[in-house]
Amino acid sequence: MGRRKGGIAIALVTVATLMGASACGGGGGAKASGSDAKIVGKASATASPTPTKPAGPPMLLDTIMPQAGTTVGVAMPISVIFSNPVASSARATVEKHLKVSASQPVAGAWHWMGDRRADWRPKTFWPSGTKVKVDADLTGVSNGNGRYGVHGYTHTFTIGDDVRADVSVTGHTMKVTRNGKLERTLSINAGSPQFPTWDGTMAVIDKQPKVHMTSCSVGISCDKSSPNYYDLTLPWDIHLTQSGTYVHYSTGDPYPGSGSARGSHGCVHLSMADAKWFYGQVKQGDPITITGSPRGKAPADNGYADFNLGWSEWLAGSAAGEQTTATL
Repeated sequence: MGRRKGGIAIALVTVATLMGASACGGGGGAKASGSDAKIVGKASATASPTPTKPAGPPMLLDTIMPQAGTTVGVAMPISVIFSNPVASSARATVEKHLKVSASQPVAGAWHWMGDRRADWRPKTFWPSGTKVKVDADLTGVSNGNGRYGVHGYTHTFTIGDDVRADVSVTGHTMKVTRNGKLERTLSINAGSPQFPTWDGTMAVIDKQPKVHMTSCSVGISCDKSSPNYYDLTLPWDIHLTQSGTYVHYSTGDPYPGSGSARGSHGCVHLSMADAKWFYGQVKQGDPITITGSPRGKAPADNGYADFNLGWSEWLAGSAAGEQTTATL
């Protein structure tokens, strides 16, 4: 996201669904078809002259994340994005047809972020090593707006090592742990007073070895004479929010830490060596928790910041309420 004075970053990326137009760039969500989702059934014709459900256009999914067959971090939600709005009256039924199974019992719930996106997250982080399956059995299910599901989808994925990063904005440090063991403490700089970094827990959306970042793409400045203007391609980028927060290396802040204390445009800066090392440690869904910033917590739907909502807040956005995963 960016640094002060030409420093940091925001990506020029046009990506669908979750990524939108992002500040520090990002990758797109995969479609809920092909390698991302397995179609497990098709609409079957009825022999009855009168259908049991009204005819209508299909209810389809844009994406299901994480992608099938992937290994993700302990904070990764299951995120389902519908192609068309789902009415409030239909959400409890839709949730009941989005079945989550796991190799060990996990309590969790769905939460609607608007009328097209529903996320399922555990009450606390996933246990490392858990195998997870999502069965979206939507055949014949109404979205409450005249559309009906025409087939089902299924995804399986695995929760990998418990890798976490805890960032102290005021302390200029990032502590990286794996399965409860401290791996390294890294020096960082975060946002400036003018462009503070988001606080809270954000699961990694994706990572890229290089991202093109510009101040104009996120509305900071399109004036090349401005001290806040930048147009850079920067390496070792860990994507945290849809609005453009990254952990990465910046040419404008090559030796971050309390000694330099150079503020960014909202991203977290690491040295080149630390950025490359950290890039090799993290995966989609690993939680990065930032504290000490005056900006406040990132909204839950700004990427995968689901754990920024307390459990009661999370349940308030669920139609079917808390559930325990079925046995896989």
